[in-house]
Amino acid sequence: MKEEQPINNAEYQQLTDDINSSLITHNSSLLTLNYKSTIIRLENIFKVYGTGETEVRALSDVDLTISEGEYCSIMGPSGSGKSTAMNIIGCLDRPSSGHYYLDNIDVAQMPDSELAHIRNKKLGFVFQQFHLLQQLSALENVMLPMVYAGIPNSERKDRATEALIKVGLEKRLQNKPNQLSGGQQQRVAIARAIVNRPVVLLADEPTGALDSRTTQEVLDIFTELNDSGITVVMVTHEPEVARQTRRIVWFRDGQVVHSHLTPADLSQVAN
Repeated sequence: MKEEQPINNAEYQQLTDDINSSLITHNSSLLTLNYKSTIIRLENIFKVYGTGETEVRALSDVDLTISEGEYCSIMGPSGSGKSTAMNIIGCLDRPSSGHYYLDNIDVAQMPDSELAHIRNKKLGFVFQQFHLLQQLSALENVMLPMVYAGIPNSERKDRATEALIKVGLEKRLQNKPNQLSGGQQQRVAIARAIVNRPVVLLADEPTGALDSRTTQEVLDIFTELNDSGITVVMVTHEPEVARQTRRIVWFRDGQVVHSHLTPADLSQVAN
């Protein structure tokens, strides 16, 4: 049997360097795969209405972070603060105190003109009521936000068509709202919400006016959009809707009491 030769110092150092280099490369790859930037960050948020004996604290010391690519629902009983939180996240209202960072910009106390620009550029909204202009076609309704965003006219039709194709309405481009079903109108509203390529898609009770079959069709679209990389935040009072998201935030008495519920956890707090 051939006797093994002892490793010398130079060879030992080279072997160590090779191992360390491999570990650094491996760990860097893991960090690249696992890292997702924070899109929404609420810090010590208070929202107070009224003064003195009539003072109502709608939100009290709320901390919440939502990362890029998450599909998150916000739930809680009536009066829990979930709608107030959604209004602040959507830059439709300001906190009384605290900081709100949207895509790393502190928007908590921005003036109205700047908030309007942020809403149009970084946020897409879907509501329970569709808020479509009845005199405009589906295509024209989806093109409208791009007018306010300053998108060149030459791009608007192509981008609106692309958004409507994403929600399965490629054959309904010229239909007006009264020629569409409720589910199809909500699809137009979703296309309108994503056409400016927002960093966050916000949905406030988006299935509240829909039947169960159409609800599932709309939720499937939200899932597909999230799978494509869009961050989705949805307020809902329906447990079956929330269970189709990937993370559930539960509000009670103006505070976040559960920030990372899974769909399987929901039965512990929803009953």
